Amino acid sequence: MPGPAPDRLLQWATRPAESADVEAIVELRATVMRPDLERLGRFDEYRVRQRLRDSFSSRHTSVVLVGGAFAGCVAMRPAEDGRWLEHFYLAPGVQGRGLGSAVLRTVLADADADGVLVRLNVLQGSAARRLYERHGFTVKAQDPVDIYMVRLPYTGALEA
Repeated sequence: MPGPAPDRLLQWATRPAESADVEAIVELRATVMRPDLERLGRFDEYRVRQRLRDSFSSRHTSVVLVGGAFAGCVAMRPAEDGRWLEHFYLAPGVQGRGLGSAVLRTVLADADADGVLVRLNVLQGSAARRLYERHGFTVKAQDPVDIYMVRLPYTGALEA
């Protein structure tokens, strides 16, 4: 599958998260979610950080590295009917260069290999929604704050 032009795509890798990563992830979350949360009238300096601390699981989280340095994270939590894609944040300096699509393709390939669907929620009005739609997610429900999306596993079969 062709990706972005080579000069745009960053060299990246992932590693399993450790408990020591939580504060870097907390600060990244606060930074990247702030504009959307403020637009929705929901930004709270404490809550935006504490919600991640309360739900952080290093077991299900990967740290995204660019040039060996922390650049983001993604979590895939097991769920009864598949997996939840959570805490997918990339530092502003690496956004818009194909990294989000590359990371997403990788985690979705794992879910596809296991034949499971993936769920997520994204804030109303977030640009991330377009990224998820490009990767096969569809809207299943929404409320004034969140859009709930789902992606069925890709089996490789062509549909008629």
